[in-house]
Amino acid sequence: MSLTARGKDYAMLLKPNLSFMVVFSSVIGYLLAPGIAFDWLNVIILFTGGILVTGGANTINQVLEREGDKMMTRTQNRPIPQGRISVAEGWAVAAIAGLSGALLLGYYFNPLTGLLSFTSLLLYGFAYTPMKRIHPVAVLIGAIPGALPPLLGWVAATGTLTGNLALGGWVLFLIQFFWQFPHYWAIGWVGYDEYLKAGISMLPSQERSSKFTAIQCMFYSVVLIPIALVPRYIGITGNIGMWVMMFCGALYFAATVAFFVKNDYKSAKRVMYASFIYLPVTLLALLFDKL
Repeated sequence: MSLTARGKDYAMLLKPNLSFMVVFSSVIGYLLAPGIAFDWLNVIILFTGGILVTGGANTINQVLEREGDKMMTRTQNRPIPQGRISVAEGWAVAAIAGLSGALLLGYYFNPLTGLLSFTSLLLYGFAYTPMKRIHPVAVLIGAIPGALPPLLGWVAATGTLTGNLALGGWVLFLIQFFWQFPHYWAIGWVGYDEYLKAGISMLPSQERSSKFTAIQCMFYSVVLIPIALVPRYIGITGNIGMWVMMFCGALYFAATVAFFVKNDYKSAKRVMYASFIYLPVTLLALLFDKL
């Protein structure tokens, strides 16, 4: 195998494109912390450590799901199912990337940041990933490491998870926590047939024809509208950030209502696209109007 092909396979394991949004929210969480100004070195190191940790988690996911990946069209060409990378090599990549990223964050920022990032990797790789084949509660489990990046960025800046100084980080955690449920359920609904072939259970209702999934999407998305008041109330952002976040939450909720009414592929995909828009726009608005 050529060096270029090998590099492409490692990139498929680490999935840097998918990791970008995760690390992006971590950087925003860091920059939103009080007293923090933009510094290229800090941002690059936080970004690099985050990419490594997230890449390690993604690799664990692919190692554990290699048999199921063979059955899905979008994943069957991954390097481990195809035998281009062995299981042992996959574990080695996961360990090197995950540990080096956590150690980098812990050394450069503070030990709590490194510990939190490594905890996120363990939860994603060894709790969320295997549970996907057992019960839809996997989405709840996965929402915890999925919501940790902005809190991790906040901790990198403040060095604490407790007290008034940590409150802003926990608010960012809750925003990303509630955002994930409609996001993942819309993806699960759109890819239902593929996931079913692989034995993966993601929807709160195992019957795609049921509207229960859409009802759950509505419940979790509507929470994002009033929660927009909290960052303003505790002094993270100003009125502009609050109103943009509230507006985006209303659009996200409207997409889930349309999904409930129509319960079809097109409306599920709109929820998915709305989720892609909500998070970056909201986080950037909060940062733009930082107090």
